[in-house]
Amino acid sequence: MTFVLRVEQARRSFGATAALQGLDLSLRRGEWLALLGPNGAGKTTLVRAIAGRVRLDGGSIELLGTRLDERGASHVRQRLGIVPQDIALYPSLTPRENLQAFGRFQGVVGAELRRRIVEALDWSGLAERADEPIRSFSGGMKRRLNIACAVLHKPEVLLLDEPTVGVDPQSRERIWEMLGELRKDGATLLLTTHQLDEAQQVCDRIVIVDHGKVVADGTLDELVGQTIGHQGHLTLQIDRPLEPGHPLLTRWQPAEDGRSLSGAVEDPAADLPAALKSLDDADRRVLGLRLEPPSLQAVFLHLTGRELRE
Repeated sequence: MTFVLRVEQARRSFGATAALQGLDLSLRRGEWLALLGPNGAGKTTLVRAIAGRVRLDGGSIELLGTRLDERGASHVRQRLGIVPQDIALYPSLTPRENLQAFGRFQGVVGAELRRRIVEALDWSGLAERADEPIRSFSGGMKRRLNIACAVLHKPEVLLLDEPTVGVDPQSRERIWEMLGELRKDGATLLLTTHQLDEAQQVCDRIVIVDHGKVVADGTLDELVGQTIGHQGHLTLQIDRPLEPGHPLLTRWQPAEDGRSLSGAVEDPAADLPAALKSLDDADRRVLGLRLEPPSLQAVFLHLTGRELRE
């Protein structure tokens, strides 16, 4: 297994606040890793440390086989792409001019730069507005351009801090498509996101950080098995409430109005028929049912005790 990034015992404090407290993390070549955690958990500090914008108090970061605290390590960061949470563009410039500026910063020049700019404008969906100042662009358009600028030099590893924050659903979908295309081209991605549903669908591995430490690391299936177990959540809608003391009420939680029952189920195929028969015996009609599989949101809440946005 080839690792392109290793973080060992990373520590960083800001005054009395410990942002990173001995954090360990690894990233495999070609992997798509989601870094999740409540606000203030240390995610952005870690991304900034990997990018060289924050110096660690202790521990080490190794990128593509080179420790980043070694002299002469700046060359390896040229193989890294960074998309920060805050838009990093020149608002008075056009998309074409922004791409030109970032390309030169990254060492891409001449005919090759011009070729890549044409590709980037088409890829980001901004070709028709390539020569308009971006200050009036929507958040989604700026996000797409931000990503295009960050990968103009074709980095091997890409760090993205909340790449879809503040964008509309259509732009969010296009951004995920863009990232998927980068992965097909061989890029390795580490991203922070609040979009748990998307993270669990598209990421190979999930790392959850809380209070500056990794509290869970694995695939969604592994995290579910380690925490909440492989239980689904079943909800049954019924035509009228059950009588107090009905046996089902010891197993199923009624809604406030009594017109729905819900509970955890290990095996829906076994549990559901018994519940339906009991309802039929009580002369209750089932109007609908919903089965929710174990979710990343439930795992996250179990591990941190907080919703992601807290």
